[in-house]
Amino acid sequence: MTAKTFDPAQLQTFLAVAQTRSFTQAAARLGIRQPTVSQHIRRLEEAAGRVLVQRDTHSVSMTPDGEAMIGFARSILAAHEQAANYFSGERPHGRLRIGMSDDLALTRLPQILREFRRDHPLVDLDLSIDQSGTLHRRLENDRLDLFVGKRPRGEPRGQLVKRDRLVWVGTASTRLDMSKPLPLVVYPNPSLSRSAMENALQRANITYRPACLCRGVNGLIGAVAAGIGISALASSLVPVQLTPLGPQHRLPELGYIDLVLLTNPRTEGRPAAKALAAAVLASGPASISTT
Repeated sequence: MTAKTFDPAQLQTFLAVAQTRSFTQAAARLGIRQPTVSQHIRRLEEAAGRVLVQRDTHSVSMTPDGEAMIGFARSILAAHEQAANYFSGERPHGRLRIGMSDDLALTRLPQILREFRRDHPLVDLDLSIDQSGTLHRRLENDRLDLFVGKRPRGEPRGQLVKRDRLVWVGTASTRLDMSKPLPLVVYPNPSLSRSAMENALQRANITYRPACLCRGVNGLIGAVAAGIGISALASSLVPVQLTPLGPQHRLPELGYIDLVLLTNPRTEGRPAAKALAAAVLASGPASISTT
């Protein structure tokens, strides 16, 4: 049997489609035309001998073979990058200032940083864990090189890693009395999740009060688990201690939020920054899920 070979450029395009679930967004991320994206996917499917992507006029999804190819593509591209770095003789070095929203610190992203540090031992890391709004400001003020966190839906900045639905969270025993202001567990402003909750409740004419102010995700989880109030999290980040609240609680929809990678235009061209950005984007949506 002839061994199958896969073009790294086609694999990179495939991963961009898998992560964005959109040929248009994949083309924008990669800086290529949409017909080129379609051509890359078609040729990759021909090389694999399998249908990898299901697409129609409304949606893009992965077939079971496509889901399998995601893992193979990451491994092939990682090995390709390691070989290129090794033989180029230009191993990334220096110090990277990285920001990560504190709820993402509960995901596989720290593992990605460990693997990056293992593969690039000459790069030292300064890691800042904070709220997304605070980290946005630190990046704008040239105090970070990269930031992985949340942005409001429709905000153009950053490279999309995952689009996620915001959900209300409580416990299995949560009961809400709509005749009284709803008790909310919130972060200090600026907070994207707090703004989403407040805006949704105001549109629905539901009164609320900040029953507990938390400065970190562990405090928020603890306060909600203790029954002090309800809050909101990205659906893929809901920990086992909490429960998404369903239609029976008669709460308004919170919409979606984007988990993105943003880079500092002053330093994004550095080899170390480019290597870490590539590692985060290649890890795909599966990296942004609870462990």
